[in-house]
Amino acid sequence: MSSSYGENIRLTIFGQSHSPAIGVTVEGIPAGETLDLEELQRFLLRRAPGQNAYSTPRKEADRPEFVSGLKGSVTCGTPLTAIIRNTNVRSEDYAAVSQVPRPGHADYTAAVKYHGAQDYAGGGHFSGRLTAPLCIAGGICLQLLRREGIEILSRIAAIGGVYDAGELSASTAEKAFPVVDDAQGEKMRRCIAEAKAEGDSVGGVIECVIRGLPAGLGDPMFDGMKNRIAAIVFGIPAVKGIEFGAGFAAAQLRGSENNDAFIAVDGRVMTATNHSGGILGGITDGMPLVFRAAFKPTPSIAKEQDSVDLQTLTPQKLRVGGRHDPCIVPRAVPCVEAAAAIAVYDALLQRRKEMR
Repeated sequence: MSSSYGENIRLTIFGQSHSPAIGVTVEGIPAGETLDLEELQRFLLRRAPGQNAYSTPRKEADRPEFVSGLKGSVTCGTPLTAIIRNTNVRSEDYAAVSQVPRPGHADYTAAVKYHGAQDYAGGGHFSGRLTAPLCIAGGICLQLLRREGIEILSRIAAIGGVYDAGELSASTAEKAFPVVDDAQGEKMRRCIAEAKAEGDSVGGVIECVIRGLPAGLGDPMFDGMKNRIAAIVFGIPAVKGIEFGAGFAAAQLRGSENNDAFIAVDGRVMTATNHSGGILGGITDGMPLVFRAAFKPTPSIAKEQDSVDLQTLTPQKLRVGGRHDPCIVPRAVPCVEAAAAIAVYDALLQRRKEMR
């Protein structure tokens, strides 16, 4: 099972949704870096379940235990491993999943690949629960990037058919609902509440902006910044698509409209617009790196759905039990930040190697 990412820092995520613990091992973080563990905890709480009406009622403290790699709060150069203990599990809610797969989930494909040996409780290793250790690694990288003058901002760009208004120019991390326009955010919450009341769910879009990047990060072809970011963002369950800069809208433009004219400002090369999203030929151009990730509606819904009994191959009606988010998007915002931070920090370390 491929659950590792990175070249210059290498992270491996382990555990299942209902296993005793989940966690991450990160190799390659330089020695001597002081980590603010309370800041990291605040970051993790942005993703944690059970905090509002539009998230699963499952309660987990999500407090990481560092078992290696730290001396106090300072990195010691060895692989850093942290675990989060799972304490509020109800595995009995998933007793039927081994025989009748849930539509939209990995139950069927996991059963085929692992011949029935997979841990299906709570989705096992395919669960969004595994984004908690991703956020441990990403939260650390966010702190290291900030010392380099690199800042990562994000927001909910859309939920259902409701779109945020205004430009993402400042952090939304301190907001209970991370949007630029609070009035639009209230409409999004109503959209989630309506879907929940109907036993259904909704998806949405998260926008991420990375500021302060130097020009020259990334490579052409297969190790470009778009490739690096997409590879880890697609590791977040429920992500269905990603676009950079103007994205799919660029297909409707002419070259004269889509090209970003170069300008010189205070001795620095910049572009007048940023349709490219800060990446040209796979390499950062020094402008803000902008991307958006689309999330599908949570597949676990209360409505009755059609499935098949894998033993008898007969039709089955299924009502999904357990505790689930009617919309995963609000809790996924820090996950997108974490993924972006890991990809950028990995590329930054690569660039430093090249410049030696």
